[in-house]
Amino acid sequence: MAAEGGGKEMNEIKTQFTTREGVYKLLTHSEYSRPNRVPFNSQGSNPVKVSFVNVNDQSGNGDRICFNVGRELYFYIYKGVRKAADLSKPIDKRIYKGTQPTCHDFNHLTATAESVSLLVGFSAGQVQLIDPIKKETSKLFNEERLIDKSRVTCVKWVPGSEGLFLVAHSSGSMYLYNVEHACGTAAPHYQLLKQGDGYAVHTCKSKSTRNPLLRWTVGEGALNEFAFSPDGKFLACVSQDGFLRVFNFDAVELHGTMKSYFGGLLCVCWSPDGKYIVAGGEDDLVTVWSFLDCRVIARGHGHKSWVSVVSFDHYTTSVEESDHTEFSGSDEEFQDQIHFGRDRANSTQSRLSKRNSTDGRPVSVTYRFGSVGQDTQLCLWDLTEDILFPHLPLSRTRTHTNVMNATSPPPTGSGNGGSVAGSLSATLPRSNSLPHSAAGGANSKVGGGGTDSAVASGVSKFATLSLHERKERHHEKDHKRNHSMGHISSKSSDKLNLLTKTKADPAKTLGTTLCPRMEDVPLLEPLICKKIAHERLTVLIFLEDCIVTACQEGFICTWARPGKVVSSCVETQR
Repeated sequence: MAAEGGGKEMNEIKTQFTTREGVYKLLTHSEYSRPNRVPFNSQGSNPVKVSFVNVNDQSGNGDRICFNVGRELYFYIYKGVRKAADLSKPIDKRIYKGTQPTCHDFNHLTATAESVSLLVGFSAGQVQLIDPIKKETSKLFNEERLIDKSRVTCVKWVPGSEGLFLVAHSSGSMYLYNVEHACGTAAPHYQLLKQGDGYAVHTCKSKSTRNPLLRWTVGEGALNEFAFSPDGKFLACVSQDGFLRVFNFDAVELHGTMKSYFGGLLCVCWSPDGKYIVAGGEDDLVTVWSFLDCRVIARGHGHKSWVSVVSFDHYTTSVEESDHTEFSGSDEEFQDQIHFGRDRANSTQSRLSKRNSTDGRPVSVTYRFGSVGQDTQLCLWDLTEDILFPHLPLSRTRTHTNVMNATSPPPTGSGNGGSVAGSLSATLPRSNSLPHSAAGGANSKVGGGGTDSAVASGVSKFATLSLHERKERHHEKDHKRNHSMGHISSKSSDKLNLLTKTKADPAKTLGTTLCPRMEDVPLLEPLICKKIAHERLTVLIFLEDCIVTACQEGFICTWARPGKVVSSCVETQR
């Protein structure tokens, strides 16, 4: 939905945009970058990434921002919409030689005004644990690159843990580390723990406990990103082979899968209540997948190139009780219905959980999510009732939702890709379109409840579980298109033994529950689709009073939400 008219208007970079809740404005004085504010020459460098943490200090200005640009890593006080950024005074700045930071993550559980734990992944495979407040470097993991030599693509603390973290690499492997353990002086030896469709998990064989605690080998090609569910029990992974794979993290069990329309998947995120997953990638689409039904429920088309980041807006996701308000009035009337604020955000997840309860009144819900891409465009999307519950009476109307085919996806039982549908019955026991089988019910529930203990301490009890015996062919190897799009690494002998030799035929997955045809699922149109940068966009983060974006030139932009522009910043917009 680009602006109509000549090329000049098409290429104009927007500094504000309007949605039903009001006007979002770019705060030029709240822009963060390298201190010299010179655009970074991004050729051949890793994507700019941004991490936030709140240190809960007494001043009321506890937000901190970390971002990487080329070989440099910066740590600032983040003033957001309140005050202009002061780039002359970084709390910490680091310049690396021989390797570049690729990703980072704060431990929100342990953060204080005096100390924060920041994990930083690097292009040569190492992971560093630093404290940018104390300006300390406490530990370096995979220092000799004995565990994995490939680029770190994603690093995250395990939710609720002070010491466990997960690292993904472009080799297609993920590793679970404990900050208290050493990595050893020799390459690790592994013992198979569990394997299944397109994945294998190994423990580290060692006389003394060492890192990594676990090695996950997932799919073919790079593992581009992973995300933990809001409750921390499930893990969604997207890979260069085009597959989304969702695991029960503690039980090391595959919950469900989805295949991109074509090409690799690059990014993934969860809805605030954990009921939906959105993925984006090289098919230029955003795909909405139901965690409960294990199926694609919608696709969104608005980008003109690869989608690099998807993210849900917890603060705009709205839940209304049974008054069934029709939002057909003016923008001002609609704005009265929307409230930004901590109370609303904190209660969103609990209110969403009421939606499917049988004893409560009907609840109307709209999920807001956003995406940015290599086309330099920001898209915002609303996921509404008519998409989530196509068989229920609509309690509201949405003019921006373009449903190509309002009917539910066609049944994919015995007649439509029988081998795939049959094999899927094990991972999709709740799908309305698939028959329930005894084997499917048993397999899908192995370890389904999860465990509360740490994976490291409970890992041995999974060693005796029987392996899945299904022989599925749709996960084996990636799409032909992918051979020029990413590094396809060789896998371990265990992985090769697991996978059959036949290549996954895209024609076999297209039209199945794994990858429905375009006409078989609703097609969303974006609420807004705006060009907001000169270079490809690499960051999209929704905060309480603003949206944060970043591009490969190294500029981190703050967009004030409607009504959140502080008076001192208003002059900068005129």
